[in-house]
Amino acid sequence: MNGIIDRITEFIKEILQGWVLSNLETMFTDVNNRVGMVAGDVSKTPETWNPGIFNTVKALSEDVAVPIAGMVVTFVLCYELVSMVMEKNNMHEFDTSLFFRYLFKACIAVWLLSNTFDITMAVFDVGHSIVIQAGASISGSTNINVQTTLVAMFNSQLATMGIGELIGLGLESMIASMGMKIISVLVTVILYGRMVEIYLYISVAPVPFSTWTNREWGGIGSNYFKGLLALAFQGFFIMVCVAVYAALVAGISVAADLHSAIWEVMAYTVILCFSLFKTGSLSKSVFNAH
Repeated sequence: MNGIIDRITEFIKEILQGWVLSNLETMFTDVNNRVGMVAGDVSKTPETWNPGIFNTVKALSEDVAVPIAGMVVTFVLCYELVSMVMEKNNMHEFDTSLFFRYLFKACIAVWLLSNTFDITMAVFDVGHSIVIQAGASISGSTNINVQTTLVAMFNSQLATMGIGELIGLGLESMIASMGMKIISVLVTVILYGRMVEIYLYISVAPVPFSTWTNREWGGIGSNYFKGLLALAFQGFFIMVCVAVYAALVAGISVAADLHSAIWEVMAYTVILCFSLFKTGSLSKSVFNAH
């Protein structure tokens, strides 16, 4: 009789151990995939992230925003001319250098309008280069070795646990795994939201660029350019978050305490998600963009 009970107990324990291991494998795999996606997506330029959206945004910028920017440039240059005349006592104090300065401003305005898209892409190319260099400098691995980790867990703790403890651990790991999936969705929202914001910025680039040559209106173009720099360098701050996460993950010891290891991974991933949320506002504050 005792032998039958022992076999039934072992059978139940094997089922519960398989359940726990499945939950843990799913959780750790989700963590690895999501962090890998962060580093991969951030390193892409707007052109390579989604060529279809990029081409659409480029067409909108050239076909819709450029004509509007042309009207803005015309207004700004006329406003500049009127202001120049009024400042010089209705041309009574006219200096020929003013004419050349006005002509120079007009040429700059036209040149900026003609090369707006190239300038905008150059900003993100610089950001892309910085992100690539930052990725090469991250010394730690962001991946948790799933197979090695699970084997260490099984050999050190799972095999010696009773049915009650396995049920509790299974529920604990299931809740943690579900939480990781929610965090994965949030991380995806952050990354995709950044790229959508970049495409929105690109689509209207000619309009703020057309105001740069005027002293009163130039603040629009300057603040827009600061916003571009903030978006480009946000990728660098994201990579710093990944580097910090890599350092934290490297210190996890699953063999010592399985329960604390599960919640350590959960806590570190929550910290990563929260930090990614803060990178946008941090980058804008650094470049004084609003």
